[in-house]
Amino acid sequence: MGNGIAHVFCLHGYQVYLTDISETALHQALNTINTNLDRQIKKEIISAEDKVSALKNLNTSMDIKDSVKQADLVIEAIAEDKTIKKKLFIDLDRNTDPETIIASNTSSISISLLASCTSKPERVIGMHFMNPVPVMELVEVISGYNTSDDTIQTIVDLCNKINKVPVKVQDYPGFISNRILMPMINEATFALHEGVSGVSEIDTIMKLGMAHPMGPLQLADFIGLDVCLSILEVMYEGFKNPKYAPCPLLVQMVQAGHLGRKTGQGFYVWEKGSKDLVVAPRFRVLSA
Repeated sequence: MGNGIAHVFCLHGYQVYLTDISETALHQALNTINTNLDRQIKKEIISAEDKVSALKNLNTSMDIKDSVKQADLVIEAIAEDKTIKKKLFIDLDRNTDPETIIASNTSSISISLLASCTSKPERVIGMHFMNPVPVMELVEVISGYNTSDDTIQTIVDLCNKINKVPVKVQDYPGFISNRILMPMINEATFALHEGVSGVSEIDTIMKLGMAHPMGPLQLADFIGLDVCLSILEVMYEGFKNPKYAPCPLLVQMVQAGHLGRKTGQGFYVWEKGSKDLVVAPRFRVLSA
């Protein structure tokens, strides 16, 4: 998500500092951005000159203090872990200007909670981009309890400038996108777990019957089963409603390290190194 966000901003003329604690991650991010820019050139979405200009706007750093000290906006896109994010927001608060807006790309964690780790909660907001960021138009703009109207309007205007569609939502677990999407993925997992049908059958029904571009189980593999589980747990904890309780099969798969495309196994078996090819379903219909 981080490299996709950087891609979009540098392509629209903004100076971007892409920061990570891992040099390998930064190298991979640059390779991904290069590849995605070339794909846009091939599809005639941008020109070769646009790519050159975008890469001139892109800087990388492993020094967070240096990266954020003059930033107007910082967008956090680290692991979906409440403890890690809170620690980062404390660090960001210490090293940014009082007027700097701090945004989180979190898919479920409370913006109000993250804002409480700072001295400027009115300048903290959620910017939940959709993956892949260069392609998907939507940005959920999430206002925390103390987020100011000025901060909200600034981010809405900024989304429009980078050709995204901002949709304002309130700070409740899962916001809107995942509050609706994750129960669907969870229910599809329950249907598999209970032997109602198999992986490819469930996905085919949703693709052909509901006109979804991708079935819920394949989509879960793309998102990452660990991420899906984390979001469901946040919603279950936040609402205290059993309808958000993660399916035991999903829990077991994550415990087994079968996280989807990124590990090569999830609901499907993925060809190593491929982002697109599904080799075979991981499961068949279970006996009733």
